[in-house]
Amino acid sequence: MAKRRRSLDRRDFLRIAGLASVATAAHALAPFQPLKIRASQKVDRAGRPARPWWVRTVAEPTIEIDWDRIERFDARHTAQGQGFINYVGQAEADRLNELADKNQKQRLLDQTPGYTLKDQALETAQRYEVAGQRHFLGPQLAPTPDERGVPKWTGTPEEAAQILRVAMRHFGTATVGFVELNERTRKLIYAYDPDGKPLVFEDVELAYATDEKRVIPNRARWVIVYTVQMSGETLKRAPTTTAAQTTSLAYGRGRHIQNQTQEFLRGLGYQGLGEATVNALGIAPAFAVMAGLGELSRLNRLITPEYGPMVRVFKMITDLPVATDQPIDAGIMEFCKHCKKCAEACPAGALSFEDEPNWEIRGGWNNPGHRAYFEDSVKCQTYMQAEAGTNCGICFAVCPFSKKDKAWIHHWVKAGVSALPVLDGFFRSMDDAFSYGAQKDPAAWWTLDLPEYGIDTERSTDES
Repeated sequence: MAKRRRSLDRRDFLRIAGLASVATAAHALAPFQPLKIRASQKVDRAGRPARPWWVRTVAEPTIEIDWDRIERFDARHTAQGQGFINYVGQAEADRLNELADKNQKQRLLDQTPGYTLKDQALETAQRYEVAGQRHFLGPQLAPTPDERGVPKWTGTPEEAAQILRVAMRHFGTATVGFVELNERTRKLIYAYDPDGKPLVFEDVELAYATDEKRVIPNRARWVIVYTVQMSGETLKRAPTTTAAQTTSLAYGRGRHIQNQTQEFLRGLGYQGLGEATVNALGIAPAFAVMAGLGELSRLNRLITPEYGPMVRVFKMITDLPVATDQPIDAGIMEFCKHCKKCAEACPAGALSFEDEPNWEIRGGWNNPGHRAYFEDSVKCQTYMQAEAGTNCGICFAVCPFSKKDKAWIHHWVKAGVSALPVLDGFFRSMDDAFSYGAQKDPAAWWTLDLPEYGIDTERSTDES
């Protein structure tokens, strides 16, 4: 699929004209600007909220996909857990684990900012909460319509999508999208979950799980994809323990949202099939791209127009027919071609410096069939264990899209990224000039007056 960018119409040109020449001065004046340009709160019949004008729906994602080359991926081949051992060997994995434990203890003894006892206590509180119960089939505690003696809920696909969006936003999601499972997108469902159980499609009415397999009914043809925000202020302290715990917090919230949504669907009379383990069921960034929640990036992870990379992505399968979404083009992948800030900041050298994405994978942890900036996950995992002692996150923190949208100039910059890619290099330079990617003092985090979960829970709907 060749890269297709829409031509710049007169209205968009007028919106962007002069941006490059005034960006620096405007940034300096931004704190004094009373301007707060808001999008209307109108939603369509499927409950899709208004997005900025520069986020365009497109027929195909901004990455090239060769569906004939894609096969269902075995999640045991990711470079995590047992998969990492398969790539480096048991002896090296043991050595790295011992080194990680030694480094962690020394940081505690040295009271290294971001790794102190209070930081460690905070992180383990999040991590062990994440280790709580997940359900492929759901808790199955809510009464069904049959048990209540009433018919199950019925409505149009648009109405179904809308009520799911409303419920899931109430449960704590940032954004929600929907993808139909067809001959192509079924390939994004794992062949095997991370715990080794195969995911099998069968002609049955109800999903079920045994000791040998997890079964998805063929009639369950829709994937719910949702994001949970991470605290950008916290992740700016990467790669410390202070920063790492915001990831665990997001996973814990994602698990709660999954359980609540499964019970909500059960109460309507439908099935909700979730992740049985962390990062199970399917390829999260791929489904998020197909659902239009964001674009794939040089990180080889999702970047959203609203929150940048500061999200974690989760997915479920349902037999409730919902109106589906389309991929988007907000100029994000195009910007990544020129930026390279994350690759420069990666201490492990795990991210690609190539000018263009390519088809060549870096290892068995990558799934072929799409054109991307593939990462070296073994280098990444080795650094996290041997050096950082955490899940790192520096690449997320330095990304120009990770900044908050509080200053109006940031909306103009995002619009410029989308409509005038010729300015991408200039915007990257400005990001450096104002030190947006600079890491922050982890010790100072404990003195901040943070909002709930460390995030601004108001949806970013500003547009010009």
